Amino acid sequence: MKRLVRYTAFFIPLLAIALLFAGSSWFATADGKHDHHEDSWISNSQYAELRVSKVAGDLEHPWSIAFLPDGNMLVTERPGRLHLVENGNFHEIEGLPEIHARGQGGLLEVSVHPDYESNGWIYLTYSKPNGDDETATALHRARLDGRSLTDAEDIFVQDRYSSPGRHYGSKLAWTNDGKLLMSIGDRGTEPPRAQDLMDHAGTLLRLNDDGSVPSDNPFVGDDDALDEIYSYGHRNIQGLVVHPETGQIWVTEHGPRGGDELNLVEAGENYGWPTVTRGLDYRTQEDFPHSEARRMDGIVEPVYELLPTLAPSGLALVTNDHFSSVWEGNLFAGGLAAERIRRLVTDNPDGFYEVIHDEELLLEELGRIRDIRIGPDDNMYIVTDHSDGALWRVEPAN
Repeated sequence: MKRLVRYTAFFIPLLAIALLFAGSSWFATADGKHDHHEDSWISNSQYAELRVSKVAGDLEHPWSIAFLPDGNMLVTERPGRLHLVENGNFHEIEGLPEIHARGQGGLLEVSVHPDYESNGWIYLTYSKPNGDDETATALHRARLDGRSLTDAEDIFVQDRYSSPGRHYGSKLAWTNDGKLLMSIGDRGTEPPRAQDLMDHAGTLLRLNDDGSVPSDNPFVGDDDALDEIYSYGHRNIQGLVVHPETGQIWVTEHGPRGGDELNLVEAGENYGWPTVTRGLDYRTQEDFPHSEARRMDGIVEPVYELLPTLAPSGLALVTNDHFSSVWEGNLFAGGLAAERIRRLVTDNPDGFYEVIHDEELLLEELGRIRDIRIGPDDNMYIVTDHSDGALWRVEPAN
């Protein structure tokens, strides 16, 4: 069994622990519930008093946020719109590729090249149609020219088109050595694809900034694996962040019912889906039909199982004491179904990572949290996935 990380809640479900330690320092719940239509309020947490403010509303299923070096912002809407936000004003960008905006598909992630000031590249992920009602997760690179895209092209397209339109993954993050990580989900109907190294489904990819394959990727030279794959056995990664100092790659991924996970990703490793999962089948509430065990040799166990169900989307890392010295180094995982953020404190006292504290923030205050980013001002920015979604800022109340 792979022991790169430790899973600390294998024998006792987290829900039971939460009840046992309610009010303790291990699992904590922020108090207060607010009308989603308010524009600003104070939200309490254990170690920080937070001011929550609406930056903009009337966004249709906003999906992702990215910041430009000048402090301006890019925001995607899943139906197929990209906005440049300047001084609080939204400007729609023209020149997007053809996008299949149905189901969970559409215009998804946006990311800015670390050397944007010298090369001007931005990156988009989207569901690319093939004309036969099938789609693939695609990576698009372009430059901004005023309010239009230029020099635009797909630099990577998933190897296989399929239907229906779900589990696209699509998160992007830059490693400390300038490589681009991209998640692709299992696409929903054939979970065993995530165990097939000749299939991009259910993987985390590592690419050069032009979409080519780094020569040191773990499966380069293996005739039985695709060169782009960095790790596999993932159901649908939609939280992805790289630690700016250690280079650690943290992900949150959707499980079936009760199987949401926090994982620490290592090159070439298998994270188990669907062969190993602790989630249940949505229809029968029994063990997932493709699951053979809850742990197995050769499978990296999750650092943490996110119970109760979170439906994790968006993952941020706080690296300073802007909010609180206690928050420095903590992970913040957004939740769609749970409509909250989980503050996760990790530690590795004997070489294996574990979550030692789990606090719930903004309980049902904002709605379905799709993306979380730390801005250049060190505040937290959030988009909520609704037909009348919004962009929010969270900052210290004082």
